[in-house]
Amino acid sequence: MASAEEVRKLREAAWVGDAVLTLFARQYILQREGCMDAAMQTRMTSNQFLAAFGEPTHVEARLGRIYREEGLEGAFAWVRSKLIPHFEKQEGKRQLRASGGRGRQPASASGD
Repeated sequence: MASAEEVRKLREAAWVGDAVLTLFARQYILQREGCMDAAMQTRMTSNQFLAAFGEPTHVEARLGRIYREEGLEGAFAWVRSKLIPHFEKQEGKRQLRASGGRGRQPASASGD
């Protein structure tokens, strides 16, 4: 069982990671879509989405620790390589369902 100190550190790192992910998501969406899309941001930062990679608090904490060790570019690179491919796949499926099988192709995963 985790000590109170370990839980506190996990939550602090997750709090920072959540902020980094939100910043990434907003920049990524503006570049990808050319406009603000709060619903897409919610999908990208939701616990439901993050659960595909593990317990959401632990995923956010990992991102927070990466940010502390490698800075914003390191954290963004991790999101691009680990989260965005899955997000793009989900978005492609969602768009396909929404269009009745005539969805647009997802954008390249290289943007932020």
